[in-house]
Amino acid sequence: MTEQGTPARRPNPFAAVTHADGLFLDVPEYQARFDHDHAACAEPMWKLERAQHFYEPDVASWRAMMDGDWERSLALADRMAAPVADYFRHRVPVRRVRVVEFPISAYLQWEMHVLALRDRAGSPCRVVQGDRVADFDPLPELVIFSPSLMYEVLYDRYGGGMGGRRITDPGVVGPCLGAVRELFAAGEDVLGFHEREIVPLPPPLVTDEMRAAVPAYAHRTEEFRV
Repeated sequence: MTEQGTPARRPNPFAAVTHADGLFLDVPEYQARFDHDHAACAEPMWKLERAQHFYEPDVASWRAMMDGDWERSLALADRMAAPVADYFRHRVPVRRVRVVEFPISAYLQWEMHVLALRDRAGSPCRVVQGDRVADFDPLPELVIFSPSLMYEVLYDRYGGGMGGRRITDPGVVGPCLGAVRELFAAGEDVLGFHEREIVPLPPPLVTDEMRAAVPAYAHRTEEFRV
């Protein structure tokens, strides 16, 4: 029983994800199944991103940022606009909730430029600050296609992709979808956040420790990934 004057803790639908039955897929399997499901998807797809650090070796703009060439990184990001817009002309939109912590990490500073670009291309994103989801932490990284299909996307300690788990239990997926929709509705449009909080920042600081891990992610397909 909650004591008088003490706010009740919100139920955490994401807590069930860790122990849910799911089919583990390595990176090639995950990407193949993901692409198949997205092509067949008739409703908007939902994505929840919580981590503040990822590794994106497939993206030339990310690699330029890691090389310390911020101007080139932004220029390369701008070149993604046409392929991204074309992609979403043939796919349902991805509605993304992006959790943000301050100070802004180097990765997040870069990603916010890409998310603003994607938003303009028809893939809307809302920003939610970390304290808004504190009751839910640790949050999984999720992609949700329907009330009975989602992926828990898996990463290593650097934020390099390790594949995912395909979860089809409506008792797990449905409540997660409802919670992500609520976070999206409560979030701030990425374009306003990007203009206010990201554009004025100096170039991101990339440390030697961050760069040291890059050779482990040598695959460079230059493919656009959702």
